[in-house]
Order: sequence, then C-alpha cells, then structure tokens
Amino acid sequence: MTDVETAPLLVDPALAATLMSDLLFARRLSERMWNLQRQGRLTTVAPLAGQEAAVAGVVRGMDLATDWFVPYYRDATGYGPLGDDFVEQLIVYWRGHPEGGRVPDGVRVLPVQISLGTQLPHATGLAWGLQLRGEPGVVCTFVGDGATSEGDFYEAINLAGVHRVPLVIACLNNGWAISTPTSSQTAAESFAAKGAAAGIPGVRVDGNDVLAVLDATRAARSRAAAGDGPTLLELVTYRMGAHTNSDDPTRYVPDDQLAEWRVRDPVERFASELRGSGRWDDARHEAAAAAVEARLERIIERALAREVDPAAALDHVVAEPSARSRTQRAELARRSASRSSAPSASPASPASPDEHDESGGLSWRA
Repeated sequence: MTDVETAPLLVDPALAATLMSDLLFARRLSERMWNLQRQGRLTTVAPLAGQEAAVAGVVRGMDLATDWFVPYYRDATGYGPLGDDFVEQLIVYWRGHPEGGRVPDGVRVLPVQISLGTQLPHATGLAWGLQLRGEPGVVCTFVGDGATSEGDFYEAINLAGVHRVPLVIACLNNGWAISTPTSSQTAAESFAAKGAAAGIPGVRVDGNDVLAVLDATRAARSRAAAGDGPTLLELVTYRMGAHTNSDDPTRYVPDDQLAEWRVRDPVERFASELRGSGRWDDARHEAAAAAVEARLERIIERALAREVDPAAALDHVVAEPSARSRTQRAELARRSASRSSAPSASPASPASPDEHDESGGLSWRA
C-alpha cells in the first residue's frame, strides 16, 4: 500500500476550470436531487455532499472515449462529464420511470446498482471481457467503504488480480457505512491494504484533493492499460450529509468531527487553491456556477417532463402477448382513462427549488 500526498497546484488552466466546473456540477446536482426528493418528485436519493472531489477526480482521470464505468448509487451524481443525456437518464431513474435503467447510446456506463457490492463482479467481468477480446479501454468502478466487507468485493478483486484485468476500483472511504463508523467496519490498516490479499496494489489518497485523486487515477489507469492489472484506490473523504434521505445523521455523527471535515470542503478547497494561484477569481466562479445552474435547469426540466405510460409495465414481459396480458393492458387503459376524466380538486403547486433549502445534503446541521 502506498499513500499519495496532496498534489501541488501544477495544472493546466483549462483543466483547472474543467475540474472546478465538475465539482460545482456534482454538488448542485446532488443538492437539486435532494430537494426534488423532498418535493415528492424523486424516490430515495444518496447525496454526494463532501465527496465530490473523490468522484470528479477519478472520472476525469479516465479516458472517456474508451473506458467503462460501473457505478453504485452514490457516485453516479459525479458523472457530469459523461453528458447531459446520461444525467437526464439518471434523474429519470430516480423518478422511478420505467425507462430510467436504459443508458443512452454511446455512453459506456452500466446501470446504477443499489445492491451492496454487486457491481464489483460485474466490473471485473467487463474488464476481463475487454481483455479477452483485445479491445481498448479500462473499467472503473466505485465502492463504498462498507461494501468492502461484502463477499462480492473479495471475490471480485481476487478474480481481477489472478487475471490482471484492466480495472480501477475506487473505494469511497467517507467515514460511515450508514451509521457504522470506519473503526467498526474493518480491523485492516486501511481499505487500500485489502488489495494485498489479491495481489493488487493499494493506493491511499486524500479524497478531498481533486488533483491528488486525478493523478492517482491516471497512474492506475496507465498501469491497467499497459496490462499490469488492477489497482485499488482508497479515497479518504467524508460524508457531510445523510446516507440517504431516510437517514438522520444527527443521531450518530459527532459535532466536532463534522466541523473538522467541513473545513476541508473539497469544492471550497479547490476554489481557494485556484484563487491563491491567480487562476481563479470571484467573477470566474460566479460564471461557472451560473453555467452549471443553467445546464441543470435544462436537464431537470426534460427529465421531469418525461411522461409515464402505465401500460409500459407490461412491455417486454413476454415475447408474445398472451390473453391475460392483453386483458391487463385493456384494464390499465380503462383505469387511466377513468382517472383522467374524473374531476378533482386543484392540487397545490409543487414547491420551487427556491422554496426549499438549497444547501442540499449539507443542510442537516448548520
């Protein structure tokens, strides 16, 4: 296991601006999704608050033209670089829309996985497939620190190590597996150290330093692309919000610990570093934030406008419609027509984002 120290601020200005935009987008998307859930427009969501650099640095460290991503439920809100269509589909997924699991054509991402740790064997298998076919590309998957206790984690890294598949595993060590602290999750020296059992290098990185994450990911990707096998990255960060919208972190997160990590906020940290280097100022920050907001408005508006045909639940269930499925489809059509024609009281207009706390996942404790 090796540690990666904080990277010096030696970065191309254009890349710096891109990374800053990625961080702002990840934070605002997470906040907006949190607010949409509170308005009853989305189902369960898992905020990314405080962990944006750990995801943005990894995504930008991969080759978006050839590489694959295998997400779980928290990291996907940091996938803004993959395009508006993917982000729109992500919001549609969290709406519970039947089309939500379909990844847009040309985007190399598997559907979001909410079953703990089960994305890891999928990622290993995908990487092995690329290797066997002689196709270019590296697979990147994310895992929470709690999921490293699952059998799927050990089975996946063992297979990946044996076959030296082109894989980067990014472990988000955010301090908590729901309410279970890291100290109760493992007796290992670190999560990166777990790679040793599978013959996989483990690298521990400051997950709140987007440049350190970027550098470590690039090195891991280069190693994988050269045929030298997978790398396990442990990105040390902190979950500054709830596990999901059904969680109450005030019951278990110590006030002093949270306050300590707030000072290390990855978005503010990178903005401050850029300002200190003369590569950023308030005007650029405001312009970047405005561009992110406009982009999100377009994406969210399209996602919420996607209508759901109740009969779509019966599509693709059987190869040929049966008498029973035709009867069910007719009954759904009858009920839908009945509901649409029935008079109803005017419902209250959904609250706008401005009527809710816009600090999203960071709002639960001021």
